Formats: sequence, structure tokens, C-alpha cells
Amino acid sequence: MQNILLFIDKVSSWVGQAFSWLIVALTLLISWEVFSRYVLNHPNPWSFDLMIMMYGTAFMMAGAYTLAKNGHVRGDVLYGFFPPRLQAGLDLILYFVFFIPGVIALVWAGYTYAAESLAINEHSTLTANGPPLYPFKMVIPISGALLLAQGVVEIIRCIVCLREGNWPTRVKDVEEVDVDKLKAMVHVQDSDIAELDQLVVKQSGSPR
Repeated sequence: MQNILLFIDKVSSWVGQAFSWLIVALTLLISWEVFSRYVLNHPNPWSFDLMIMMYGTAFMMAGAYTLAKNGHVRGDVLYGFFPPRLQAGLDLILYFVFFIPGVIALVWAGYTYAAESLAINEHSTLTANGPPLYPFKMVIPISGALLLAQGVVEIIRCIVCLREGNWPTRVKDVEEVDVDKLKAMVHVQDSDIAELDQLVVKQSGSPR
């Protein structure tokens, strides 16, 4: 069971990391459009539509990745102080009450929007000769399906935690810098930092 959970984690991680390159492409596109508009005096009307689609795609395809890393924002500041079983119980209730119905609605509505857009060969009307919209709208049900699959994994993790009392492991990925962990890795104590600070102050105050 754990291998299946980790496999879906890896799929969500791979998809999120792959689509994160859209941020680089978006940065290059914006830079080129600014140069083209203000230096060459030749703006591209379709670039604004493409920017919106690229950002929206990156945002939606990162949903399952963020859930796999347990990175979504929690509204309850007390949650971190709860024991694992209580956390799992609360998460399980919220997954069934809000998450599952909401994501299923997202997939269903997204599929409808994408199918209708493809049927009429829909194009953007924000600018003249706007790019097609149906590839962008197809991202909605795909990202929703990935998010739903990752949500099922999280529900299973909640059940395992309720049974065993501890959260199952997750696939490791890039994390924000934890100062305490960094100190432990390099074997630095707070006293060492204080001594270094005093030395720097003495050296800066000494005559040259």
C-alpha cells in the first residue's frame, strides 16, 4: 500500500516539477514582450492571452504537487499542536465534506467547458486573432483528476494515521530552510554564533 501511495506522490511531483518550467517560459515571454513593445515598438496582441494561459496552467497543475507535499495553507493555527490522530480525524472529515465534492465538481465542470470549447473551436476574444482556448480549458479536468487522485492518497494516509498513530512517510522534495536543522547539520550552537557576533563587533570597532 505504501508503495502505491509513494508512486502517486511521485507522479504528482513529476507533473508539478515539469509544469513549473512554464514560469521560466513565462518570464522570457514577458521580457520579450516588454522589449518588443517599448524598444521595437512592435507589440504582439496575442502575448497577453498566452501569458494568462501559461500562468493559469502552471497554477492549476501545481495543485496535486502542493497537496503531495502537504503545502496547502491551513486556516487553523492550532492544527500543528494537535496529536497526529486528531489531525488525521479532522483532515478526514474535511476531505469528505469539502474536498471530494469540490474537486469532483471541478472535474465535471472542467470537462464540460473543455468539450464545448473544442466543439466550437473557441478562440480568445480579448485580442484580435486570439489563440485557441480549448487546450487551456482541457487543463482544468486534467488538473482536477490529478488533484482528486492525490486527495484519495491523502485520505488513505489519514486512515493509516488513525490506525497507527503516526503519519506515513512522503516523498522527499525541496523544503524551505529550517534554521534549527541547518545548525544541527553543521554542528553550530547558539553560543558559537554569539561569540562570532562579539568578535565581528570588536573587529569593526578597532582602529585601522
